Amino acid sequence: MSSVFPWLLPAKSQATGELITPTSPFEQKYGRENWTVAFAPDGSYFAWSQGHRTVKLVPWSRCLKNFAACSTKNSVNLVNGKLCRQNSDVSQKNKPLEHTIDCGDIVWSLAFGSSVPEKQSRCVNIEWHRFKFGQDQLLLATGLSNGRIKIWDVYTGKLLLNLMDHTEVVRDLTFAPDGSLILVSASRDKTLRVWDLKDDGNMTKVLRGHQNWVYCCAFSPDSSILCSVGAGKSVFLWDMDKYTMIRKLDGHYNDVVACEFSPDGALLATASYDTRVYIWDPHIGSILFEFGHLFPPPTPIFAGGDNGHWVKSVSFSHDGVHIASLADDSLVRFWRIGKSYPVEVAPLNKGLCCAFSTDGSVLAAGTQDGNVHFWSTPKYVSSLQHLCRMAIRRVMTTNEVKKLPIPHKIIEFLSYQMI
Repeated sequence: MSSVFPWLLPAKSQATGELITPTSPFEQKYGRENWTVAFAPDGSYFAWSQGHRTVKLVPWSRCLKNFAACSTKNSVNLVNGKLCRQNSDVSQKNKPLEHTIDCGDIVWSLAFGSSVPEKQSRCVNIEWHRFKFGQDQLLLATGLSNGRIKIWDVYTGKLLLNLMDHTEVVRDLTFAPDGSLILVSASRDKTLRVWDLKDDGNMTKVLRGHQNWVYCCAFSPDSSILCSVGAGKSVFLWDMDKYTMIRKLDGHYNDVVACEFSPDGALLATASYDTRVYIWDPHIGSILFEFGHLFPPPTPIFAGGDNGHWVKSVSFSHDGVHIASLADDSLVRFWRIGKSYPVEVAPLNKGLCCAFSTDGSVLAAGTQDGNVHFWSTPKYVSSLQHLCRMAIRRVMTTNEVKKLPIPHKIIEFLSYQMI
């Protein structure tokens, strides 16, 4: 436990279950990596890359039932590629179905997208479209090693679109949360590309600014801002109405590999190989909190190299209080806003990615062997003050909050400068 504060011993997180990918005796280890996990916006499906070009789509409610049924051994195995379940479930109609998708190349990124009919395509000059997306449409985007992006119908497992423009690995994908089916891809070709799926996947814009690989991208909850992070310590914020760069955030000492906004859009979490997770105020560009994964914190010269504690992934919980991080020191950490030490930890060897479930109750983490492990989020009851703060910050930026005719202490609280 040398990587956490020695005088504070965090509790061990409660394991919920795991999904084990079946392997053959002669299967090569290379290519089995689970680079990405994702939950559907409505909580109906969970998807992960099993390695060797394969993506598995499973109904999340069925996962939870199997976890409960197998709680004595704390695992759920995939038998012949399918979750163990009662035969009666198979015969029932209108039940979410499992799908195993062969994407044709190594899968590096996944993202779910759902449509809102009122959101029109940004390409207003085209009246005819190949696909008409309804309100109940649920899509899965997969980013591949060959630079392609394939769009699948989650309910049928059928391929809908094949997007070709990137020249290198598509490292990350994110859909705009507003239901417009605007998709942004981040690639090793140093670019971000904006796709309009309601216009049959037309690429509407290329965002340039990164000088090296782009590792991750994330939309703010109102879809107005995009964060992108990459090699060379880069953290960029983009205006997604004008497709222009808002600002560059400086502070990390090594490659930045993951980012995510808080549910109210007031905070931005970034994870770096410098052993740190920073929590930013994206509206003014300042660092509010720092979560260190190595104690004592490494100096910039050691943070910029291979220090054995690279942070690989970060995720914000639905409550806006908890943050999960995954590092090379074989630990998953749960942090709480306002505390500089992890409140819970869990062991995980060879972890690569993590994401909270839609309701924030469970964290999923993928590993190099293609498996997924799950833990319960730390038990915590949010204060009424925090819930009010989240409600206000969903509609007001930091600068707007500072102009309110209210006491300075309340402004500090609403700006997350005082917890």
